[in-house]
Amino acid sequence: MPSETPVVVGLAGGSGSGKTTVIHRILETVGWDRIAYLPHDAYYKDASHLPTYERARLNFDHPNSLDNELLISHIQKLVQGESVDVPIYDFTTHTRSVNVRHVMPSSVILVEGILVFVDKALRDLMNIKIFVETDPDIRFIRRLQRDISQRGRTVESVVDQYQNTVRPMHIRFVEPSKRYADILIPEGGYNEVAVDMVIGRIESLLDSSEP
Repeated sequence: MPSETPVVVGLAGGSGSGKTTVIHRILETVGWDRIAYLPHDAYYKDASHLPTYERARLNFDHPNSLDNELLISHIQKLVQGESVDVPIYDFTTHTRSVNVRHVMPSSVILVEGILVFVDKALRDLMNIKIFVETDPDIRFIRRLQRDISQRGRTVESVVDQYQNTVRPMHIRFVEPSKRYADILIPEGGYNEVAVDMVIGRIESLLDSSEP
């Protein structure tokens, strides 16, 4: 349990911007056991009550698709020194798994996702806000590769989803939320200088709070 009030770090950016690369750099360098990591993707609302064909039509890039109330309650519990059980979302079936990921309290709470700066109640819990910025064509290529290799999608379904929901929602919600960021990281994990500075800041916060 942290000896001082934990620092909540928010990391946002468009789909395929390189957020995951930044997150892995931070966690692998600082240590998974020293950071309470909460990915926004884990908090998608369960769609098991819908037929399979309707699940595929859901707009997963709209803020309403996410259970922010649960995420906010988890952040608040971690800040108070309590552990939480983070949902595990199955992107192939669009349902929540029966399993959960147990997260212990830490001096640094890292919250990551494309829409984490959109909800004011969620945003107000963050002490440091970081936005990862990458060109749209690069983001699309990365998303295409990820969804085909990791989520069992076809090229046609990825393109259709990108045109119908991903791009419009990015323009409507994600891009405007950049104005709330304290730090901008161009090119995500490939920007070693910026990522190293973030890692240095997180390590200094941990070193100053741990007995």
